[in-house]
Amino acid sequence: MRLLIIAGLLALLPWTATAAPTWQVISSEPGKRIELDRTSLKREGNSVQAQGRVVLEKELIDGKSGAGYRVIEAITRYDCGTRSANTIKRIFKKNESDVIREEDIRGAELPVRSGTLDDKVLREVCRPPRENQAELVKKANEAGNELKAANEAVVKKEMAKAEKPAAIKASDSPAKDAEPAAIPSIRPNLKAAAEAPREPAKEAAAPPPAAAKPATPVAAPAPAKARTVVVHTTPATAPRPRKTSKSDGYMLELAHSEPAVQHAHIHWAYEGMGGPENWSKLDPQNKACAIGERQSPIDIKDGIKVDLEPIKFNYQPSTFRIIDNGHTVQVEVGEGSISLTGKTYELVQFHFHRPSEEKINGQRFDMVVHLVHKSDEGQLAVVAVLLERGNENPFIQTLWNHMPLEKNMPVSPPSATVDLNTLLPTSRNYYTYMGSLTTPPCSEGVLWLVMKQPVQVSADQINIFGRLYRNNARPIQPSGGRLIKEGR
Repeated sequence: MRLLIIAGLLALLPWTATAAPTWQVISSEPGKRIELDRTSLKREGNSVQAQGRVVLEKELIDGKSGAGYRVIEAITRYDCGTRSANTIKRIFKKNESDVIREEDIRGAELPVRSGTLDDKVLREVCRPPRENQAELVKKANEAGNELKAANEAVVKKEMAKAEKPAAIKASDSPAKDAEPAAIPSIRPNLKAAAEAPREPAKEAAAPPPAAAKPATPVAAPAPAKARTVVVHTTPATAPRPRKTSKSDGYMLELAHSEPAVQHAHIHWAYEGMGGPENWSKLDPQNKACAIGERQSPIDIKDGIKVDLEPIKFNYQPSTFRIIDNGHTVQVEVGEGSISLTGKTYELVQFHFHRPSEEKINGQRFDMVVHLVHKSDEGQLAVVAVLLERGNENPFIQTLWNHMPLEKNMPVSPPSATVDLNTLLPTSRNYYTYMGSLTTPPCSEGVLWLVMKQPVQVSADQINIFGRLYRNNARPIQPSGGRLIKEGR
């Protein structure tokens, strides 16, 4: 008996003596929580290397291993002077401890866009440190040593009790032929204790198997609580797709670049069980896809002709990052924005659809580029550039030259650059109306700016995209009497 007590208590020591990472919450939004391990900060001049993690409420599927994960850890190097970042390693985890996959990233530094989650992390790590790393590590180790000392004291106390067993009353002694009662284990179920907080609520509510018998409670030192981050769910606006839908940053892009696990494990798509007619059934957050009254795309017609304010495009030549995210080809560039009606919208990303999602007076075009912008208040503005068959487009060709070979594997060419100004049509006249995202969660309140003059691309360039996505356009939605303005 004494040996069981000592063995059970000693088994706790290695686990409790190890100090947990000093995770600090940087950003908490519906669907995700971003944390930073301050003990990981390594400063060299204006450069800071930091380890952060994203904890998701909804499990995502890793495109390479096919396994589900909820935690993404990333080691990222931030340049406080140029406000750029370069993620050098990512770790996918099923939970706090179970690693699914690790990957080393060999990408170029990219500018951190204002308002993104990486921007929040950059601001945090670039602040003058309130405590140096040595002090933080010292405190963490001291906490671990205190736990170890406490457990050692408990062990000594139990050993002393074991040497002086309490007298057994005759009335309490078992009958001669009775089987000895089973001695309950005093060793706590560490695995269950560590995993219990991370189980989904619906699983926690499930009744135990009929055959299971509750263990007799025995006094024992409680294991230190695992610092589990539970997050309230996903895309920029909704499941983020987690915004996903739109990329939130280098650390979070991982979560965004891969489809979220939906009801019955059906992913949203453009045909089949995951097609547009079922989007609202795949996730409760997609209900706007079915009941929204200002959905996109629409057939743009019967607009009123007025003198529209010119859109001010603030684009500069930049390196880029291109990814095939399983729904389209998406591209991110450096700083860029548009200004309209006294408001500035920062460029988030642009992507392609085939054929064009919107119609103009009943006519579809071969393709369309959607340039997604976001204001400081969170409002989205999408500039749509229609593409029609014609001459080869140098801008598009540069992107296609660096097309990723696999889905969810981004490519960041170190020297190739693009200038979005060369993609825009000569005439900057446009149509405008209020609509929604054209992908789940179909959030409304999106300002649409559809350029009237199409831009030419070659048949070969259209066919290249067609080999990846034959049709990734959402069907036309009812206009519902919305006001459409057309520049004259």
